[in-house]
Formats: sequence, C-alpha cells, structure tokens
Amino acid sequence: MDYNTQKMPKHVAIIMDGNGRWAKEKGKLRVFGHQNGVKAVRNAVNFAARNEIKVLTLYAFSSENWSRPESEVSALMTLFMKALTSEVKKLHSNNIKLNIIGDKSAFTEDLQKRIIESEILTAKNTGLILNIAANYGGYWDIVNATKSLAEKVKAGELEPQEITAELFQSSLATKEQPPVDLLIRTSGEQRISNFLLWQIAYAELFFTSVLWPDFDENVFSEAISVYQQRERRFGSC
Repeated sequence: MDYNTQKMPKHVAIIMDGNGRWAKEKGKLRVFGHQNGVKAVRNAVNFAARNEIKVLTLYAFSSENWSRPESEVSALMTLFMKALTSEVKKLHSNNIKLNIIGDKSAFTEDLQKRIIESEILTAKNTGLILNIAANYGGYWDIVNATKSLAEKVKAGELEPQEITAELFQSSLATKEQPPVDLLIRTSGEQRISNFLLWQIAYAELFFTSVLWPDFDENVFSEAISVYQQRERRFGSC
C-alpha cells in the first residue's frame, strides 16, 4: 500500500470488533474468535512499531463488557492473563512500553499483580507506547479525571480557574500522550462505543468491514493511506 512514511499519525486507536462473528462464521464458540484475535494484535503492534507510530491504543475490554455471558467474560480474563504472560517479554525485547488503562480494581488480585509486573518491566522502554484499554470506558476516564482535579481543588492545591484543557488531558488515563490522530474500527460497525471520548475529539475515523481476527498489516496500511489523503482542519473552516 502506498503511503507517506513522513506523515504517519502519532497516535492510532483501534476498536477491535468482530471476534464473535468471526467465530460464528466458522461454527465455533465466541472464545475461539477472541483467541484468534491475539494474532491480529501482534500484527497491529508490529506494524505500529516498525512504522514509528508513537502510541497505539487497543480497545480490549470495555466497562460494558461485564454484561456478556459469565463464561465468555471468564474466558476473556483467562486469555488476558495468558497474553500478559506470553507477550510481555516480547514487547520488552522490542523496546515497547505497555500500559493497561481502565479501572483495574475490578480484576482479580492475580491479574492486577500481573499487570503491575508487566508495566514495571517495560516502564523505561522508549519505543512504541502500547495502551491496552481493559475495563475501560470514556465516561469512566472523564469522570475519573474530574474527581482527581476536584480533590486537588478541595485540598487547596489547585484553583478552579487554573483548570485548562491541557491540565484535564494530563489527568486522563492517557496522561501526557498525544491525542488520537486516527481511530480504526473493524467489523463494519460505525460507532465509537464509549472509547477515548476526549482523546478522539479531532481524530480521523476509518471503518472497515474486516473482522478483527482477519485484521493484518494490509488493512492497517490501507487505513494509514486513507488517513494521509484527508485534510485535517481541527475545527477550522
């Protein structure tokens, strides 16, 4: 795919959708789709790292996903644990910094411990920043940032008039990272689904009918090419 390597987006976010439908098409249980989605994650991370994208944020598990059948949620948590165990050393060896963003308090103690260990191992890496959004929701992120700033005002550490968009951004889960330039959603759905609501304010959107397990570097490259053909105005005429 033809694209300009000098105009790569700094921050790409992906809503990884379609695992269940992919599995259904093959006569398998939904968890089979989630398992095969891990390969697509590797493809996306490799592409982003190789093309010097600064930040890649993947929507792995939303705060609304707890309402799914208990067996599926349990399988997703098990898969998450296994992926952290098997993939984090590879990420570290490739100088990738891993962040798990979302309300981690709902996870088991073992999973929380594994998350902390993974983040500590990769904390000093200087390459691609990989955010995995797990038990994440845009509403949660904004409310959490608001509470954080409100506590500082209450403690006398901050005056209300000192709150700016930049300060608010630094209180979000993505903190000092750049805003999202390109948002990709697979499976043909054209919704934001409560993902990075603040961070995608001026993002370009790319929707593809490809189901997540089939997402590869060709699809990622197509999204980059389309992004580079658009004129970004950031609200101006």
